[in-house]
Amino acid sequence: MQFKQIVGQSAVKQRLINSVKENRVSHAQLFLGPEGSGNLALAVAYAQYVSCEDKQVDDSCGVCSSCRKYMKLAHPDLHFSYPFFAKHKDDTALTFIEQWREALLANNYLNLDGWRGYLEADNKQANINIAECHQIIKKLSLKPFESVYKVLILWLPEYLDKEGNSLLKIIEEPQPNTLFLLVAQNQDQILNTILSRTQLVKVPALDYEDIKTYLIEHGQTQHAAEEIAYLSNGNMAEALSMTDQDSSNYHQLFMKWLRFCFGNKGSDVIPFTDQLSKLGRENQKNFLRYGISFVRECCLLSAGAGNLVHLPAAELDTAQKMITVMNMAQSEAISTELEKAHYHVERNANPKILFLDVSLQLIKILHFKTFPQGAHYIPN
Repeated sequence: MQFKQIVGQSAVKQRLINSVKENRVSHAQLFLGPEGSGNLALAVAYAQYVSCEDKQVDDSCGVCSSCRKYMKLAHPDLHFSYPFFAKHKDDTALTFIEQWREALLANNYLNLDGWRGYLEADNKQANINIAECHQIIKKLSLKPFESVYKVLILWLPEYLDKEGNSLLKIIEEPQPNTLFLLVAQNQDQILNTILSRTQLVKVPALDYEDIKTYLIEHGQTQHAAEEIAYLSNGNMAEALSMTDQDSSNYHQLFMKWLRFCFGNKGSDVIPFTDQLSKLGRENQKNFLRYGISFVRECCLLSAGAGNLVHLPAAELDTAQKMITVMNMAQSEAISTELEKAHYHVERNANPKILFLDVSLQLIKILHFKTFPQGAHYIPN
Protein backbone atom coordinates (compact mmCIF):
# COMPACT_ATOMS: atom_id res chain seq x y z
CA MET A 1 0.00 0.00 0.00
CA GLN A 2 1.37 3.42 -0.95
CA PHE A 3 0.73 6.80 0.63
CA LYS A 4 -0.87 8.03 -2.61
CA GLN A 5 -3.63 5.44 -2.20
CA ILE A 6 -4.72 7.07 1.06
CA VAL A 7 -7.13 10.00 0.99
CA GLY A 8 -5.88 13.27 2.52
CA GLN A 9 -3.69 13.26 5.67
CA SER A 10 -0.86 15.06 3.87
CA ALA A 11 0.66 16.41 7.12
CA VAL A 12 0.78 12.96 8.73
CA LYS A 13 2.26 11.41 5.58
CA GLN A 14 5.01 14.04 5.47
CA ARG A 15 5.83 13.53 9.13
CA LEU A 16 6.19 9.77 8.61
CA ILE A 17 8.35 10.20 5.51
CA ASN A 18 10.59 12.69 7.30
CA SER A 19 11.11 10.30 10.22
CA VAL A 20 12.58 7.77 7.79
CA LYS A 21 14.70 10.32 5.89
CA GLU A 22 16.10 11.69 9.15
CA ASN A 23 16.69 8.22 10.60
CA ARG A 24 14.25 8.83 13.48
CA VAL A 25 12.21 5.64 13.18
CA SER A 26 10.88 4.80 16.65
CA HIS A 27 10.63 1.06 17.29
CA ALA A 28 7.13 1.33 18.87
CA GLN A 29 4.55 3.77 17.49
CA LEU A 30 0.86 4.28 18.11
CA PHE A 31 -1.24 5.47 15.13
CA LEU A 32 -4.17 6.98 17.00
CA GLY A 33 -7.16 8.19 14.98
CA PRO A 34 -10.95 7.84 14.80
CA GLU A 35 -12.61 5.13 12.73
CA GLY A 36 -12.33 5.83 9.01
CA SER A 37 -9.40 8.24 9.38
CA GLY A 38 -7.05 5.90 7.50
CA ASN A 39 -4.70 5.17 10.41
CA LEU A 40 -4.48 1.46 9.52
CA ALA A 41 -3.71 2.25 5.88
CA LEU A 42 -1.10 4.82 6.98
CA ALA A 43 0.63 2.23 9.16
CA VAL A 44 0.82 -0.24 6.26
CA ALA A 45 2.05 2.45 3.83
CA TYR A 46 4.66 3.55 6.38
CA ALA A 47 5.90 -0.01 6.81
CA GLN A 48 6.12 -0.37 3.03
CA TYR A 49 8.07 2.91 2.76
CA VAL A 50 10.52 1.84 5.47
CA SER A 51 11.14 -1.46 3.65
CA CYS A 52 11.20 -0.04 0.10
CA GLU A 53 14.42 -0.72 -1.82
CA ASP A 54 14.11 2.44 -3.93
CA LYS A 55 12.44 5.12 -1.80
CA GLN A 56 11.06 8.11 -3.70
CA VAL A 57 10.80 11.66 -2.39
CA ASP A 58 7.21 11.30 -1.21
CA ASP A 59 6.34 7.60 -1.43
CA SER A 60 7.61 4.05 -1.83
CA CYS A 61 8.48 3.07 -5.40
CA GLY A 62 5.73 0.45 -5.72
CA VAL A 63 7.74 -1.73 -8.12
CA CYS A 64 10.70 -3.17 -6.18
CA SER A 65 10.56 -6.72 -4.85
CA SER A 66 9.68 -5.54 -1.34
CA CYS A 67 6.88 -3.22 -2.52
CA ARG A 68 5.31 -5.88 -4.72
CA LYS A 69 5.07 -8.22 -1.73
CA TYR A 70 3.75 -5.45 0.50
CA MET A 71 1.07 -4.61 -2.06
CA LYS A 72 -0.22 -8.16 -1.58
CA LEU A 73 0.27 -7.96 2.22
CA ALA A 74 2.43 -11.05 1.83
CA HIS A 75 5.95 -9.85 2.70
CA PRO A 76 7.75 -12.37 4.97
CA ASP A 77 8.80 -9.55 7.35
CA LEU A 78 5.31 -8.03 7.60
CA HIS A 79 3.10 -9.46 10.35
CA PHE A 80 -0.38 -8.53 11.50
CA SER A 81 -2.26 -8.93 14.74
CA TYR A 82 -5.94 -8.00 15.13
CA PRO A 83 -9.09 -8.87 17.08
CA PHE A 84 -10.78 -12.06 15.96
CA PHE A 85 -13.63 -14.30 17.01
CA ALA A 86 -11.89 -17.38 18.35
CA LYS A 87 -13.50 -20.79 17.89
CA HIS A 88 -10.76 -22.53 19.89
CA LYS A 89 -8.55 -21.27 22.69
CA ASP A 90 -5.39 -21.80 20.62
CA ASP A 91 -6.66 -19.76 17.63
CA THR A 92 -4.40 -16.84 16.67
CA ALA A 93 -4.49 -14.09 14.05
CA LEU A 94 -2.58 -16.44 11.74
CA THR A 95 -5.67 -18.70 11.68
CA PHE A 96 -7.56 -15.93 9.86
CA ILE A 97 -4.74 -14.38 7.79
CA GLU A 98 -6.29 -15.17 4.40
CA GLN A 99 -9.57 -13.50 5.37
CA TRP A 100 -7.61 -10.56 6.78
CA ARG A 101 -5.66 -10.00 3.57
CA GLU A 102 -8.83 -10.23 1.52
CA ALA A 103 -10.65 -7.75 3.77
CA LEU A 104 -7.85 -5.17 3.94
CA LEU A 105 -7.04 -5.35 0.22
CA ALA A 106 -10.73 -4.81 -0.55
CA ASN A 107 -11.04 -1.81 1.79
CA ASN A 108 -8.19 0.36 3.08
CA TYR A 109 -10.62 1.80 5.64
CA LEU A 110 -11.64 -1.51 7.19
CA ASN A 111 -13.59 -1.25 10.45
CA LEU A 112 -14.59 -3.91 12.95
CA ASP A 113 -18.08 -4.36 11.45
CA GLY A 114 -16.55 -4.87 8.02
CA TRP A 115 -14.00 -7.33 9.45
CA ARG A 116 -16.78 -9.25 11.21
CA GLY A 117 -18.41 -9.77 7.81
CA TYR A 118 -15.41 -11.83 6.65
CA LEU A 119 -15.62 -14.21 9.61
CA GLU A 120 -18.13 -16.59 11.09
CA ALA A 121 -18.50 -14.36 14.11
CA ASP A 122 -21.96 -15.48 15.33
CA ASN A 123 -22.44 -13.73 18.69
CA LYS A 124 -18.84 -14.07 19.79
CA GLN A 125 -16.93 -11.10 21.19
CA ALA A 126 -13.81 -9.96 19.34
CA ASN A 127 -10.59 -10.06 21.32
CA ILE A 128 -6.83 -10.59 21.12
CA ASN A 129 -6.18 -13.61 23.29
CA ILE A 130 -3.17 -14.84 25.23
CA ALA A 131 -2.30 -17.34 22.48
CA GLU A 132 -1.99 -14.42 20.05
CA CYS A 133 0.22 -12.50 22.52
CA HIS A 134 2.57 -15.50 22.69
CA GLN A 135 2.56 -15.67 18.89
CA ILE A 136 3.51 -11.97 18.69
CA ILE A 137 6.44 -12.53 21.04
CA LYS A 138 7.58 -15.50 18.94
CA LYS A 139 7.37 -13.54 15.67
CA LEU A 140 9.27 -10.56 17.02
CA SER A 141 12.01 -12.70 18.55
CA LEU A 142 13.24 -13.64 15.07
CA LYS A 143 15.56 -11.58 12.88
CA PRO A 144 14.26 -9.96 9.67
CA PHE A 145 14.15 -12.39 6.77
CA GLU A 146 14.55 -10.08 3.76
CA SER A 147 14.15 -6.42 4.74
CA VAL A 148 16.08 -4.18 7.09
CA TYR A 149 13.04 -4.15 9.41
CA LYS A 150 10.71 -6.79 10.75
CA VAL A 151 7.29 -5.10 11.14
CA LEU A 152 4.28 -6.08 13.24
CA ILE A 153 1.08 -4.05 12.86
CA LEU A 154 -1.34 -4.55 15.75
CA TRP A 155 -4.81 -3.29 14.85
CA LEU A 156 -7.11 -2.23 17.70
CA PRO A 157 -4.98 -2.85 20.81
CA GLU A 158 -8.12 -1.79 22.73
CA TYR A 159 -9.09 -5.46 22.47
CA LEU A 160 -6.06 -6.56 24.43
CA ASP A 161 -7.09 -7.38 27.98
CA LYS A 162 -4.62 -7.81 30.83
CA GLU A 163 -2.89 -10.45 28.67
CA GLY A 164 -1.38 -7.49 26.83
CA ASN A 165 1.03 -7.01 29.71
CA SER A 166 2.89 -10.05 28.43
CA LEU A 167 3.98 -7.88 25.48
CA LEU A 168 5.62 -5.17 27.57
CA LYS A 169 9.12 -6.59 27.47
CA ILE A 170 9.12 -7.17 23.70
CA ILE A 171 7.78 -3.62 23.15
CA GLU A 172 10.33 -2.02 25.47
CA GLU A 173 13.34 -4.14 24.50
CA PRO A 174 12.70 -5.52 20.99
CA GLN A 175 15.17 -7.28 18.78
CA PRO A 176 17.24 -4.87 16.62
CA ASN A 177 15.42 -3.50 13.55
CA THR A 178 12.00 -4.42 14.84
CA LEU A 179 9.11 -2.05 14.16
CA PHE A 180 5.99 -2.37 16.32
CA LEU A 181 3.05 -0.31 14.97
CA LEU A 182 -0.16 -0.15 16.99
CA VAL A 183 -3.29 1.21 15.28
CA ALA A 184 -5.98 2.41 17.69
CA GLN A 185 -9.17 4.46 17.85
CA ASN A 186 -9.67 5.02 21.58
CA GLN A 187 -6.69 5.96 23.72
CA ASP A 188 -8.64 5.52 26.98
CA GLN A 189 -9.21 1.82 26.29
CA ILE A 190 -5.53 0.94 25.79
CA LEU A 191 -3.52 -0.48 28.66
CA ASN A 192 -1.51 2.39 30.18
CA THR A 193 1.52 0.12 30.45
CA ILE A 194 1.49 -0.26 26.65
CA LEU A 195 0.56 3.36 25.95
CA SER A 196 3.54 4.71 27.88
CA ARG A 197 5.96 2.67 25.78
CA THR A 198 4.92 4.01 22.38
CA GLN A 199 5.51 7.17 20.35
CA LEU A 200 2.20 8.80 19.43
CA VAL A 201 1.24 9.52 15.81
CA LYS A 202 -2.05 11.45 15.84
CA VAL A 203 -4.26 10.91 12.80
CA PRO A 204 -7.22 13.36 12.56
CA ALA A 205 -10.61 12.65 11.02
CA LEU A 206 -10.70 13.32 7.28
CA ASP A 207 -11.77 16.71 5.92
CA TYR A 208 -15.19 17.10 4.31
CA GLU A 209 -13.55 18.30 1.06
CA ASP A 210 -11.18 15.30 0.90
CA ILE A 211 -14.05 12.82 1.18
CA LYS A 212 -16.24 14.74 -1.28
CA THR A 213 -13.45 14.95 -3.87
CA TYR A 214 -12.66 11.24 -3.53
CA LEU A 215 -16.32 10.25 -3.99
CA ILE A 216 -16.73 12.44 -7.07
CA GLU A 217 -13.55 10.95 -8.58
CA HIS A 218 -15.00 7.49 -7.99
CA GLY A 219 -18.31 8.00 -9.77
CA GLN A 220 -20.63 9.76 -7.32
CA THR A 221 -22.59 12.80 -8.47
CA GLN A 222 -21.65 16.08 -6.81
CA HIS A 223 -24.89 16.16 -4.84
CA ALA A 224 -24.50 12.57 -3.62
CA ALA A 225 -20.84 13.17 -2.76
CA GLU A 226 -21.71 16.30 -0.77
CA GLU A 227 -24.46 14.51 1.13
CA ILE A 228 -22.36 11.44 1.92
CA ALA A 229 -19.31 13.52 2.91
CA TYR A 230 -21.51 15.57 5.22
CA LEU A 231 -23.16 12.52 6.79
CA SER A 232 -19.92 10.57 7.25
CA ASN A 233 -18.46 13.26 9.53
CA GLY A 234 -14.87 12.54 8.53
CA ASN A 235 -15.26 8.75 8.58
CA MET A 236 -14.27 7.25 5.22
CA ALA A 237 -15.45 3.79 6.30
CA GLU A 238 -18.94 5.21 6.80
CA ALA A 239 -18.75 7.13 3.52
CA LEU A 240 -17.83 4.01 1.56
CA SER A 241 -20.59 2.07 3.29
CA MET A 242 -23.12 4.71 2.29
CA THR A 243 -22.14 4.48 -1.37
CA ASP A 244 -23.27 0.85 -1.26
CA GLN A 245 -26.75 1.84 -0.05
CA ASP A 246 -29.67 3.05 -2.16
CA SER A 247 -29.05 6.54 -3.52
CA SER A 248 -31.86 8.12 -1.48
CA ASN A 249 -32.01 11.87 -1.21
CA TYR A 250 -32.07 12.08 2.57
CA HIS A 251 -32.46 15.85 2.57
CA GLN A 252 -35.68 15.84 0.57
CA LEU A 253 -37.05 12.91 2.59
CA PHE A 254 -36.27 14.59 5.89
CA MET A 255 -37.77 17.94 4.84
CA LYS A 256 -40.91 16.20 3.67
CA TRP A 257 -41.20 14.44 7.04
CA LEU A 258 -40.80 17.68 8.99
CA ARG A 259 -43.39 19.45 6.81
CA PHE A 260 -45.94 16.69 7.35
CA CYS A 261 -45.34 16.77 11.11
CA PHE A 262 -45.38 20.56 11.28
CA GLY A 263 -48.73 20.62 9.48
CA ASN A 264 -50.12 17.71 11.56
CA LYS A 265 -51.08 15.95 8.34
CA GLY A 266 -51.98 12.48 9.60
CA SER A 267 -53.18 11.38 6.15
CA ASP A 268 -49.65 12.03 4.85
CA VAL A 269 -47.65 10.96 7.90
CA ILE A 270 -48.95 7.38 8.02
CA PRO A 271 -48.10 6.43 4.39
CA PHE A 272 -44.80 8.29 4.76
CA THR A 273 -43.82 6.18 7.79
CA ASP A 274 -44.64 3.11 5.69
CA GLN A 275 -42.21 4.41 3.08
CA LEU A 276 -39.49 4.92 5.72
CA SER A 277 -40.05 1.42 7.12
CA LYS A 278 -39.20 -0.06 3.70
CA LEU A 279 -35.87 1.74 3.26
CA GLY A 280 -33.83 -1.05 4.82
CA ARG A 281 -31.95 -0.91 8.11
CA GLU A 282 -28.75 0.76 6.88
CA ASN A 283 -30.64 3.40 4.90
CA GLN A 284 -32.87 4.06 7.91
CA LYS A 285 -29.79 4.61 10.06
CA ASN A 286 -28.27 6.93 7.45
CA PHE A 287 -31.56 8.83 7.13
CA LEU A 288 -31.77 9.37 10.89
CA ARG A 289 -28.08 10.27 11.04
CA TYR A 290 -28.71 12.87 8.38
CA GLY A 291 -31.62 14.29 10.35
CA ILE A 292 -29.54 14.50 13.54
CA SER A 293 -26.74 16.28 11.68
CA PHE A 294 -29.09 18.68 9.91
CA VAL A 295 -30.87 19.66 13.14
CA ARG A 296 -27.50 20.16 14.82
CA GLU A 297 -26.53 22.59 12.05
CA CYS A 298 -29.82 24.42 12.59
CA CYS A 299 -28.88 24.77 16.27
CA LEU A 300 -25.55 26.30 15.27
CA LEU A 301 -27.31 28.77 12.97
CA SER A 302 -29.78 29.68 15.73
CA ALA A 303 -26.87 30.28 18.10
CA GLY A 304 -25.20 32.62 15.61
CA ALA A 305 -22.36 30.19 14.85
CA GLY A 306 -22.92 30.07 11.10
CA ASN A 307 -19.15 29.94 10.49
CA LEU A 308 -19.16 26.42 11.97
CA VAL A 309 -21.90 25.11 9.67
CA HIS A 310 -20.87 22.68 6.91
CA LEU A 311 -23.97 22.25 4.77
CA PRO A 312 -24.15 22.22 0.96
CA ALA A 313 -25.50 25.54 -0.38
CA ALA A 314 -29.07 24.35 -1.12
CA GLU A 315 -29.39 22.67 2.28
CA LEU A 316 -27.93 25.70 4.05
CA ASP A 317 -30.66 27.83 2.48
CA THR A 318 -33.29 25.39 3.78
CA ALA A 319 -31.75 25.42 7.25
CA GLN A 320 -31.85 29.23 7.37
CA LYS A 321 -35.57 29.10 6.58
CA MET A 322 -36.14 26.33 9.13
CA ILE A 323 -34.79 28.32 12.07
CA THR A 324 -37.46 30.98 11.49
CA VAL A 325 -40.17 28.44 12.44
CA MET A 326 -38.21 26.09 14.75
CA ASN A 327 -36.61 27.46 17.92
CA MET A 328 -33.62 26.06 19.81
CA ALA A 329 -35.72 24.11 22.31
CA GLN A 330 -37.65 22.40 19.51
CA SER A 331 -34.41 21.59 17.67
CA GLU A 332 -32.93 19.98 20.77
CA ALA A 333 -36.08 17.96 21.42
CA ILE A 334 -36.21 16.74 17.79
CA SER A 335 -32.53 15.78 17.89
CA THR A 336 -33.13 13.73 21.04
CA GLU A 337 -36.04 11.87 19.45
CA LEU A 338 -33.96 11.09 16.34
CA GLU A 339 -31.04 9.84 18.42
CA LYS A 340 -33.35 7.52 20.34
CA ALA A 341 -34.80 6.27 17.05
CA HIS A 342 -31.30 5.60 15.67
CA TYR A 343 -30.49 3.62 18.82
CA HIS A 344 -33.61 1.46 18.40
CA VAL A 345 -33.07 0.90 14.65
CA GLU A 346 -29.60 -0.44 15.43
CA ARG A 347 -31.28 -2.91 17.78
CA ASN A 348 -33.80 -4.11 15.18
CA ALA A 349 -36.93 -2.37 16.46
CA ASN A 350 -40.04 -2.73 14.29
CA PRO A 351 -39.47 0.16 11.83
CA LYS A 352 -43.16 0.79 11.07
CA ILE A 353 -44.08 1.22 14.73
CA LEU A 354 -40.88 3.11 15.48
CA PHE A 355 -41.24 5.74 12.74
CA LEU A 356 -44.93 6.23 13.51
CA ASP A 357 -44.08 6.84 17.17
CA VAL A 358 -41.31 9.30 16.29
CA SER A 359 -43.67 11.09 13.89
CA LEU A 360 -46.20 11.57 16.69
CA GLN A 361 -43.46 13.01 18.91
CA LEU A 362 -42.40 15.40 16.13
CA ILE A 363 -46.01 16.52 15.67
CA LYS A 364 -46.18 17.34 19.40
CA ILE A 365 -42.94 19.31 19.21
CA LEU A 366 -43.49 21.16 15.91
CA HIS A 367 -47.25 21.58 15.65
CA PHE A 368 -48.46 21.69 19.26
CA LYS A 369 -45.18 23.10 20.64
CA THR A 370 -45.23 20.65 23.56
CA PHE A 371 -42.37 18.43 24.63
CA PRO A 372 -42.14 14.72 25.45
CA GLN A 373 -42.77 13.92 29.11
CA GLY A 374 -39.60 14.14 31.16
CA ALA A 375 -37.83 16.46 28.70
CA HIS A 376 -36.15 19.52 30.15
CA TYR A 377 -36.27 22.13 27.41
CA ILE A 378 -36.85 25.82 27.88
CA PRO A 379 -38.65 27.26 24.86
CA ASN A 380 -37.52 30.63 23.56
